[in-house]
Amino acid sequence: MELLRPDQFAASLVDIDAEDLKNKGFKSILVDLDNTLLPWNDSVVPKSVVEWIERAKSTGLRLCIVSNTHNPKRLAEVADFLGIPSIHRALKPRRRGFEKAARMLGCDPEQAVVIGDQVVTDILGGNLAGMYTILVKPMHKREFVGTKLSRLVERMILHLLARRSQPGTNSETIQSQTQDTR
Repeated sequence: MELLRPDQFAASLVDIDAEDLKNKGFKSILVDLDNTLLPWNDSVVPKSVVEWIERAKSTGLRLCIVSNTHNPKRLAEVADFLGIPSIHRALKPRRRGFEKAARMLGCDPEQAVVIGDQVVTDILGGNLAGMYTILVKPMHKREFVGTKLSRLVERMILHLLARRSQPGTNSETIQSQTQDTR
């Protein structure tokens, strides 16, 4: 069950303090595409996300998009627009895609942060790879049908994690994740 527990929660990507991550010794950020950087199946990156990416890069952090998408053209367009590399068909939650991204960015797994909106792909995969994981709420309700089904399992997982949290941990944050509108 601990492999499903994120190290941190955030309402959205733009609510994460990239400079704080850099100050904690992290060297790279591996970020999910759909519903983390932009709404599912969309190609327009919100201005706030573009600004966040630029701030993160200005701290010296290296970034890479790690996605299960089967649309490499769309992923490449977004990555090119943001000026960062990408890995498509990462087969998350397998750790291979995360490890490949870390190698591409020249860092060890423990120096990488994974940011994503799904427990069973992003968080599990990042934890399996030995990376720091941050779960964000999905940007939009519109999703791939398979993702909608995994959200049901995810809701149960987050509920169990909240119940198993020790006093003084992030149980309130876990509970708020289970109460979102997914």
